[in-house]
Amino acid sequence: MEFFQIVVSIVMLPAFLLVMRYNMHMFQLNGYFNGEHRDWLKQKHGKQRSLLFLCVFGVLSAVFPTALPLMALLVTALVVWRYYQFLKKINTKKNIVYTHRVQRMIGADIVLAVVIAAAAVWGSGISVLPGTLAVLTALQMFVFLLINILMKPFEKMIKNRYIRDAERILAANPDLKIIGVTGSYGKTSVKFYLQTLLSSRYSVLVTPESYNTPMGVVKTIRESLRSTHEIFVCEMGARKTGEIKEICDFVHPDHGLITSIGPAHLDTFHSIDNIVKTKFELADSLPEGGTLFLNGDNEYLSENSGKYPNVVFYRNHSAGAGYCAGNIHLSQKGTEFTVTAPSGETEKFQTRLLGEHNIINIAGAIAVANTFGIPLKELRVPVRRIRPVPHRMEMIERGAVTIIDDAYNSNPVGSRAAVETLKNFDGIRILITPGMVELGDREEEYNYKFGGYAADCCDYVLLIGRRHTAPIEKGLLEKGFPGERCHVYEHLRDALDFAYGIRAEGHKFILLENDLPDNY
Repeated sequence: MEFFQIVVSIVMLPAFLLVMRYNMHMFQLNGYFNGEHRDWLKQKHGKQRSLLFLCVFGVLSAVFPTALPLMALLVTALVVWRYYQFLKKINTKKNIVYTHRVQRMIGADIVLAVVIAAAAVWGSGISVLPGTLAVLTALQMFVFLLINILMKPFEKMIKNRYIRDAERILAANPDLKIIGVTGSYGKTSVKFYLQTLLSSRYSVLVTPESYNTPMGVVKTIRESLRSTHEIFVCEMGARKTGEIKEICDFVHPDHGLITSIGPAHLDTFHSIDNIVKTKFELADSLPEGGTLFLNGDNEYLSENSGKYPNVVFYRNHSAGAGYCAGNIHLSQKGTEFTVTAPSGETEKFQTRLLGEHNIINIAGAIAVANTFGIPLKELRVPVRRIRPVPHRMEMIERGAVTIIDDAYNSNPVGSRAAVETLKNFDGIRILITPGMVELGDREEEYNYKFGGYAADCCDYVLLIGRRHTAPIEKGLLEKGFPGERCHVYEHLRDALDFAYGIRAEGHKFILLENDLPDNY
């Protein structure tokens, strides 16, 4: 019997490690916030239901260390092992990053588990080891909440030390011009457009990828900022009020650009008013003489701009001063448009990017670059060099099929713009989407409206996952969309197989709108 207990304990170890990895990954995706992680656990408790059985059989095997409970525990452990291997395989949109913080939390978890298991064996013998490991594995759903609380003072001390080091590096570069970029959506794209345009004259550093948290900004400064850099474009993200201010308090931006304000992360902001307040934390942090660039088409930005003395607007549709994009013409090869500067100078531009929402973002980058002294005419070539940010309306040609990859993220404004762009193509227009998330109590409403927009723009709509897409389907059908051209699948691969198999004349355009985060 003792040999069998040791075998079960050995099988439990990889199951423990896989469950630990998964829950650490989810905790990281939830921003290391206990409140958000608790909400996620409430919503997704069914996803880890197998751990309940593991816990029950673990307790039974410890209380009754006989063959039957041990066999049940062994089978459950093998099921858990295989299931979490599967979760590890499919959660690939944003892989776990083994930062120093993650390594510390995992180390604390392992030490805690070893101490508890050793104490159990010391007190009751080897017979309780399989059950103890099973219970410890099941508790991985909750253990990082406790570890996060225990390590909070230590993590705060480390964070402050890194921030002070970043402040020291910035102070050593007094001539560096810092441009803060934030917004509910579009900020990552604008950041990279600014890099392309400003690099035609200046040495530019930008925060890489989607680095937009305080520690992501700190990491960029500490590892990448050099004395030769003349401009630092700093993306600033937030999920709660005060988080933009936290970045501004140590970066001290000279200028700021706010791309948009809209219903994103409503599950944590709770209201549009909180989003407005948070995004304008960048504006409130600018020094006297600093320029604030605002998307004039966004009503929340234009309505709240009055108290700021040095505002430069950029716009596609609304009337008013600033940089105005117009004469927008879309083709399968990209978009042509003109920009008129406040001085009256007008220039024609071409880009490979699709959609008017991309043009407003390019107009914002042009406004900044022109204000920094680069003439519109000199920006024509840099604008042509702009490449789509991966998974943001990125066109991929595959013979008779064109994939329009807009899968990175989705929001009510961007999703509508994406399907309206799809409408402009001459061919078979297919939308594949799992819907939108992180919209709080209004998630169902916005997905329903998305279905209404899509009904006017698509020939086929293929929905991924019934839970989030039911409102989209309802919006489609109530708008008169043919039910036989709307299908629901559990997996993206099945939807793509159907899309490729549609027998109809003409080129196929497949829009991939959103790919749910791994924690959804």
